[in-house]
Amino acid sequence: MKISTVITATSVAIALSMAGPVAAHDIKADTVTKNFEAAMPNIPGKSLIVLEVDYEPGAASAPHTHAKSAFIYAYVISGAIESKVNDGETRIYRAGESWFEPPNASHPISRNVSKTEPAKLLAVFVIDTDDKALTTPVK
Repeated sequence: MKISTVITATSVAIALSMAGPVAAHDIKADTVTKNFEAAMPNIPGKSLIVLEVDYEPGAASAPHTHAKSAFIYAYVISGAIESKVNDGETRIYRAGESWFEPPNASHPISRNVSKTEPAKLLAVFVIDTDDKALTTPVK
């Protein structure tokens, strides 16, 4: 193998390994994990869905709307999360604080306030069982 081929291949490998992390930090999003889901036997047609939303430092959820039937209770497990629902006030909620979102809510802001520490949110949905999309991105 020629030395120029080895140098070129090594240079490309180094450039690619450096480019990946830079690109990943340009756009930071939340990570959503389903924690629980069940039909509510005493309320026909309704389901309870619980999601954990993890935010890396500086991460945010894309602006979105919620299902027309979704009543949501949000509880901050750790960190501090800035949130705005519909045309309401933009607020920062810290660990142990909570808020609710009415059905058909618009959620233009939901982000981790810290650039150095992660944050975690628990979102509890009471929703029509037929509603499959919990959120829809705002275009």
